[in-house]
Amino acid sequence: QGSRLTAFELVHDKIPATLIADSAAAALMNNGQVQAVIVGADRIAANGDTANKIGTYNLSISAKHHGMQFYVAAPVTSIDLSLPSGKQIVIEERSPKELLNSEGGLGKQVAASGISVWNPAFDVTPANLITAIITEKVCSISPHYLHVPFFVCSFGVGLYCIISR
Repeated sequence: QGSRLTAFELVHDKIPATLIADSAAAALMNNGQVQAVIVGADRIAANGDTANKIGTYNLSISAKHHGMQFYVAAPVTSIDLSLPSGKQIVIEERSPKELLNSEGGLGKQVAASGISVWNPAFDVTPANLITAIITEKVCSISPHYLHVPFFVCSFGVGLYCIISR
């Protein structure tokens, strides 16, 4: 998704960016080439635990290890106050064929026949690894107190300001 959608948007908007493999992020952080991490979210629980594409939790751990700020940017509609924590977020499992076969599961089988597959679509990042949550309506809200926004943006949709906790 990053190489198709996000890269397209960055190039289109003339924002300098470099495409890397997911597994290269920690090495890039270790080389001092990353100042902060900003990720999206599919769902945010009341305590600030955040579900996003698989690998987001790994990024948050790497950011913490390297002393970097880790921000979640998502629409307010991603916040689900009916979920006390990320433990209640149901994680979708994707088809084993995506890992077993080439071409995203559409091509020939490349993995050993009979191997078990676990292929979650999302993972949950605990709130204690998140510096701040950024939305289109709230500049920054502590992931520990989602029901009490610190600041409300009056600048209009699409303008974000970040105030870390």
